Amino acid sequence: MKGPLPTSPRVLSVGAAVVAAAAAVVAGVSMASGDKQGAVLPLAAVGGLIVAALALTRFAAYVMLMLAVRSCVDLFKLSGRTAGRADVDGAARALDPSTLLAVLFLLAAGLWLAAQLRRHGRLHGSPLGWALLLVGATGVVSALGATHPTTSLLEALRILTVVVMFLVLQQLMPDTRAIRRILLACYASLVLALGYTLVMSLLGQPPSEVKGSFTRISGPFSQSTTFGRYLMFMVIFGFGVYRYLERRLRLALGALLALSLVFLLLTNTRSAILGAAIGLVVVAVLQRSARLIVLLCGVAVAGAVLLPTVADRFAQLGEVRAVGGGPTGNTLAWRVDYWTEIVTLANRNPVTGIGPNMTQRETDEAKKPHNDFLRAYVETGVLGLLAYLAMMLLSLHTGRLALRRAPPGSLERGIAVGFLGCAVAFIAVSAASNVISNVVTLWYFVAFAAAAASVAHRAAADPAASPAPRQLVTAQ
Repeated sequence: MKGPLPTSPRVLSVGAAVVAAAAAVVAGVSMASGDKQGAVLPLAAVGGLIVAALALTRFAAYVMLMLAVRSCVDLFKLSGRTAGRADVDGAARALDPSTLLAVLFLLAAGLWLAAQLRRHGRLHGSPLGWALLLVGATGVVSALGATHPTTSLLEALRILTVVVMFLVLQQLMPDTRAIRRILLACYASLVLALGYTLVMSLLGQPPSEVKGSFTRISGPFSQSTTFGRYLMFMVIFGFGVYRYLERRLRLALGALLALSLVFLLLTNTRSAILGAAIGLVVVAVLQRSARLIVLLCGVAVAGAVLLPTVADRFAQLGEVRAVGGGPTGNTLAWRVDYWTEIVTLANRNPVTGIGPNMTQRETDEAKKPHNDFLRAYVETGVLGLLAYLAMMLLSLHTGRLALRRAPPGSLERGIAVGFLGCAVAFIAVSAASNVISNVVTLWYFVAFAAAAASVAHRAAADPAASPAPRQLVTAQ
């Protein structure tokens, strides 16, 4: 029995090397012939096996790896930039590395959560977690009754990854040290996203897309709007925790935030820019920071002067003509007209809706609702809308509770402030955008939410860690 064991690691290493080499050869041949799918899939398969092995052996490290690299996964997208449109090949989208990673994550996380439940007899929960579960459940139920159930179930699966990510992170952040590791993984993703965008820009090939008369930076994502909303959350939360970090980390985060603000303006995504401004005002008010207000005003003035396309983009809101969801013109006026058209789609099934991602298949313009509240009602019915509203309200409640219970001057307070700013921005931007469909950005939003929920839960479990009531402090 003792003889063969020492050679097993060597056999596994050789086998892995052979598989990797074969995948590289197949990918190289496919790339030379112009077959992107044939080039990506072998590499994705090998990467999937490696990630699966990590998930089975070191699950916490696997989750942090997913958070760190998810911002760049769309670089290998097979379905292209139009993945959100109704005319995209469903098979191509199903084979996207992001979809394969989502399936792997759901399987690995499901097994891990089941093991945790069996070992401890319970899982750490929160009201926000229950609301997210309801959002995921109503999405699946609605998808089963959709006219295109496969497409709708694929969208419901993507949303489920967000729900499961929150549930997993709640279990993985029992203390401040664990929270710091998760947040470092989130901002490692920002390093990769900004690094890729900066390098490509310096090489004269900035990752961008042309919409009408504007060239908009898209970074490692398939669309500039996704990049903008990702940066929105990162900037708001980053400013929330900035003052509570040690000097070395403040310098690094400051550089990331400065570059993020530049690229956020270059995305020309009005909703994300306004959302970031709203969230940063919340952060400034909660921290009583006049310096942050001055910085925000300075960035706004510098952006208008140095980047005139940003000012031109906002000036379009005053135009009379409404553009059908196009890249230029008064898209806000178009949104209002489109909302009055699609709200009647819910009449078919007002209880459970027409199914996730079905609005664009039921309208002549083939566009998403551009309003997450309306989308929740049309696509998942009254039940889905109630679940979505509960998620929004409990996000605010979680941030407020963490803020009330976090010790003054601590990183926990920065987490509470940063997430509360993100939650307010989320609600504001959702009123005129498709935030819920940007699953990649929601991973980071729920990571910040789980951190805030952990702060609130730990402070409640340990009253000694919470600040003393105001009247007792005064009495002393």
